Amino acid sequence: MKVIEINNATVYRGDTRVFEGFSLAIERGQSTTILGPNGAGKTTLLKLLSCELYPVVAKGSYVRVLGRERWDVWELRNRLGIVSNDLQNDYLGYVPGRDVILSGYYSSIGTYRHQTFDPVQLERAHRISRDLGIDELLEKNFASMSTGQQRRFLLARALVNDPENLILDEPTSGLDLKATFQYLETVRQLIRDGHTVILVTHHVHEIPPEVRHVVLLDQGKVIAAGAKGEVLNDDTLSRLFDTPIHLVDVNGYYQVLPA
Repeated sequence: MKVIEINNATVYRGDTRVFEGFSLAIERGQSTTILGPNGAGKTTLLKLLSCELYPVVAKGSYVRVLGRERWDVWELRNRLGIVSNDLQNDYLGYVPGRDVILSGYYSSIGTYRHQTFDPVQLERAHRISRDLGIDELLEKNFASMSTGQQRRFLLARALVNDPENLILDEPTSGLDLKATFQYLETVRQLIRDGHTVILVTHHVHEIPPEVRHVVLLDQGKVIAAGAKGEVLNDDTLSRLFDTPIHLVDVNGYYQVLPA
């Protein structure tokens, strides 16, 4: 089954047409990086997959997530964990870390009096906080956390439903080196544990060794897709980012230098 299957989709944001005849497919188990510069259409793609945007209705055009075109949004969010910059920016600052995680059970921002949590759910939330090294921050308000701590709590929020598939939007943006390395190691472990992880980013260094499939996105079009070692090279990246680039591979991680 495909995690994502988009065929011949035309998508607008307001009056701006971002995608025209856009197609993309990612198989279950095929952890993938979608790489592109600012303005490539990455944010629109995220909103399309989370059902915040819909394609223009046309014959032969569809967007299928986990094999279905129509979803109850709350059900989808339990099956497909999305950690986005928009979510981080919009999350209520006064919410304590514990409630950030628990809100994942209801796909809400914060928790509310009518929401209940059984002992199994509470234990799972606490176990995930321990696994991510944030259990000592459960009473800390979201706004007073560092960017890296916030990212870990939002990841924990996504993981409470044990989704097989995760979409991470520029996961290390704004993190210092230590937090970046810790977060990427967490992503690597998720892939090794059997999760399909889709990274959406413009940072080449965010691609962990376990991600072996890459899609290059520019100006609303897929300009290349395939095995990481075949797609990523000096020429493709120089064209993608419109600047001379030299690609360096060290221990399965990539870095870019001016050519």
